[in-house]
Amino acid sequence: MRLITLLLFFNSLISFAGTGKDDIKNTATTLKKVTVYLSGAQIERSANITLEKGTREFVFNKLSPNIEESSIQISGLKNASILSVNFGINYLSKQDTSSEVETIKAQIEKLNNQYISQDNIIMGYNEELYLIQQNRSLGNTTQVVSLEKLQKFSTYFRTRITEIKEKIQESTNAKNNLSAQISDLKKQLNELNVDEKVQTGEIKIKLNTEITTDLNLIIKYNVSEAGWFPIYDIKAKKINEPLQLTYKAHVYQNTGNDWNNVKLTLSTSDPNTNNIKPSIDPKYLNFISKYSNYDNSRATKSYNYKYNPLVKTVTGVVTASSDGLPLPGVSVIEKGTTNGVQTDFDGNYTIKTQNGKDLQYSFVGMQNETLPIHSSIMNVTMIEDLNDLDEVVITGYSGATSSSKIRGQAAGVNVRGSNSLNEDVEPLFIIDGLPVGQNEFSALSQSDIKDMQVIKNAQATALYGTRGAGGVVLISTKEGNFTSNGDFMEEGITNTRFEISKLHTIPNNNDVTVIEIENYEVPANYSYFSAPVLNENVFLTAEIENWEQYNLLPAEANVYFEGSYSGKTNINPQSTTEKLTISLGVDPNVVVKRTQPTNFKRNAFIGSNKIIAKNYEIEVKNNKSSAIDLVLYDRIPISQNRDIKIDDIETGNSIYDDKKGILKWTLKLDANVKETHKFSYTVKYPKYKRVNL
Repeated sequence: MRLITLLLFFNSLISFAGTGKDDIKNTATTLKKVTVYLSGAQIERSANITLEKGTREFVFNKLSPNIEESSIQISGLKNASILSVNFGINYLSKQDTSSEVETIKAQIEKLNNQYISQDNIIMGYNEELYLIQQNRSLGNTTQVVSLEKLQKFSTYFRTRITEIKEKIQESTNAKNNLSAQISDLKKQLNELNVDEKVQTGEIKIKLNTEITTDLNLIIKYNVSEAGWFPIYDIKAKKINEPLQLTYKAHVYQNTGNDWNNVKLTLSTSDPNTNNIKPSIDPKYLNFISKYSNYDNSRATKSYNYKYNPLVKTVTGVVTASSDGLPLPGVSVIEKGTTNGVQTDFDGNYTIKTQNGKDLQYSFVGMQNETLPIHSSIMNVTMIEDLNDLDEVVITGYSGATSSSKIRGQAAGVNVRGSNSLNEDVEPLFIIDGLPVGQNEFSALSQSDIKDMQVIKNAQATALYGTRGAGGVVLISTKEGNFTSNGDFMEEGITNTRFEISKLHTIPNNNDVTVIEIENYEVPANYSYFSAPVLNENVFLTAEIENWEQYNLLPAEANVYFEGSYSGKTNINPQSTTEKLTISLGVDPNVVVKRTQPTNFKRNAFIGSNKIIAKNYEIEVKNNKSSAIDLVLYDRIPISQNRDIKIDDIETGNSIYDDKKGILKWTLKLDANVKETHKFSYTVKYPKYKRVNL
């Protein structure tokens, strides 16, 4: 009876062990494909597993620690069911490092051992020196040492002490040399952006099946600490010839895993963008106390600029939107740090960036601006804070009327779906890997769909959490064409994707890998531009029509003109103008000077008013050997107060926009020709007032 009881006990232990840790399988995965977004990336891995009948748990280890858990997708399940999906960090599992990093670390360890050996040698010689110094006495008080013996001892002491000190000096020099080598190697590690964090990510899934089956699972998830940004090369060989535009992608990643020989797709999407449309509610005005807290926010701007990790120094000019004049004293701070500068008298600034990703601009009376560090040239136009202006006017002048030039209000945001889990729930639509709304899905043509998959019930919530409570519709589109490099370009509903034909290796070190996407020959109309009221330099510009076809993003461009590097410029294809204008740099062979003669009219006082006469001459000289087209701008001020009057306006042969006060000359200048253009006006205002002339 006792034997039967023991057998039953051991059988129960075996059965219990069969449902415990033995059922957890550590499973290797293979990196197959990476879709890199402007910020972040989607990783696609595969894993071959044998799923026995019943419930089993699998662990996919050695993954990135930066996985966004809600983005994990598992496909290729056949008849198996997912019971749970979890992501966690394994602090005991070390990240793989590159062979270059391992070699450098081995060299540092070897040099450290040599450094310690030299320390031990010095310690040994110091001990010997101490013993010699402690045993220098000869004979005793009753015995006299002979001169010959004294000479032998002194010779020995002198010789040996000298040898010891020379050996100590040799070892000290060796230590200094080793220390310098170790320091250089450590700097090289820093240059390789080696992260000392050792943790890795793990995805645990629990599967159930009624029959034993072999599965080829596809695991997809999004990671941070990766992205790409565009850089353009613009080459203009001669005026009136097409531009050569090279579209390049700079890809970087520090996700914790190397991407070795992977299929890359570059997407112009940013999954971090808030996809919830705003809901505009009424705004009610009421009297407030100066101590009241109230919402004075503004609408979110759409810049589409993305962080560029290569930019270490940013220069630019800050101007006011009202008059285009430079703003001195603007505070420019690297967000999240104490690193900051102020603009000089001409609105210029230069700041060396540290580890921040954004620059914040602030100035009294202006709306604050925050921009990603996207370019080495960041010119910023600040907008007057009219809400603050209203408050100042109402508080300071009892009879004043508040400004009527409010340009917009910040819309209130009402997030849908927070209370809809127990009501009618819309499905989650994902097109080309990105979640979209019902409107975008409805706008999708049937002919655009390459593949559509519907996931429902527990599987949907296991993969997408509460977002998938109403089911998930996965859609991939099929429109596309090939670039000149043989890469496949696909224009989806909300983004453009470049499928790179060549396999690439992107190391886990945040360094940039340059991938050429496309080369365009772009027809352009060349002209020169100058606005001497702001800047007397003359800029060569190129106007591009139908620029939408090139799928460009806001980015920095390297400009080459007539075979020489001309500098950098910025391309902003988000402009609402029909033509895209690109600045190709300053041409010193076209000279513009703006002067104000002093002998035109004298200032005068008539009654209680003061009258100031303004007269300007603009000299233009074409020192080039060929004719050029030049567009010249200036301005006459516009009064915003009925007590300030602008009279006696003389605009010469310019085209004058009296609503904006803008003067425009469209000139055709032959080689070595000089022209002069004039305009004038008077300003009348109360003599006890001051005007910002």
